[in-house]
Amino acid sequence: MVSTAALPVRRAARVWWWLGGAALVLVALSAVSLLVGSKAIPVATVLDALTAFDPTNNDHLFVREERLPRTLLGLLVGIGLGLAGTVMQAVARNPLADPGVLGINAGASFLVVVGITVFGVGSLSGYVWFAFAGALLATVLVYGVGALGREGATAVKIALSGAAANAAFVSLTTTVLLSDTDAFERFRLWQVGSLAGRDGEVLAQVAPFLIAGAVLAVASGRLLNTLTLGDDVARGLGQNVALARVIAGVTVVLLAGAATAAAGPIAFVGLAVPPVARMVAGTDHRIVLPAALLFAPILVLVADIVGRVVARPGEVQVGIVTAVLGAPVFIALVRRR
Repeated sequence: MVSTAALPVRRAARVWWWLGGAALVLVALSAVSLLVGSKAIPVATVLDALTAFDPTNNDHLFVREERLPRTLLGLLVGIGLGLAGTVMQAVARNPLADPGVLGINAGASFLVVVGITVFGVGSLSGYVWFAFAGALLATVLVYGVGALGREGATAVKIALSGAAANAAFVSLTTTVLLSDTDAFERFRLWQVGSLAGRDGEVLAQVAPFLIAGAVLAVASGRLLNTLTLGDDVARGLGQNVALARVIAGVTVVLLAGAATAAAGPIAFVGLAVPPVARMVAGTDHRIVLPAALLFAPILVLVADIVGRVVARPGEVQVGIVTAVLGAPVFIALVRRR
């Protein structure tokens, strides 16, 4: 019979086993991502490309200029979306909060369309900054509207303002695209959500924001623990609720904005991963956030690898595959809990 005193130790050991296993899986998937695709590349060639690069070797060039940036971007985008969803669900106290549901993806999409139609932007590196600005606009709008009134930004008000912002941005985007078919053709390539065609330039543009957001998110675990207890309890514990929400909002903008800017709107990562992380790690966000940091890029890399394999010599975009893989997981979690 297990004593009560032994339970926390055993639970902690189980959590660390999960996190260690997830880290190993992530390393293995990163290696597979470098090897698998429309063209299979031998392990020895990949190792040579990483350690003894020969610019005259086409396979080496392909690994260094295509596969490596794509894999690194998949890792960072997964981390960004997973942590952003976890932070948003904690602040909103709503398990359905994520960058897609609360309008951040829609805000990014709208300003990408503006960049295409008004400023003539035609490259992925150009889309990044418009998408980032759109994510920032949507976040400020959602939190600003949700904070109106004497009671401040409650969970219900944030959810409603997010839904309203999402509907508004989608309507504006559709209106612009219906009047410009050329913009629609260029926009749809970004809108589907993909890691393909993202080179080192795009990676370099978004990596600082994603890394800064990840550090800020992981460091805010204690802050999120108090926010999930409700505003009154958080104030009673000495927490500056307004400042905490600002910090969380900045974190979400950095993570979700940069991830969406780089890869386009990718569904279900920020929605499905946080419940899995909480199921493994409990309710302490000091552990939940590192768990989400590992689990989310696993989902993104699996989706990207599957998308490359199932439709050779073409591929299925990662945003489509994450929806196919993530939806059953989320439904199972809802039915279970």
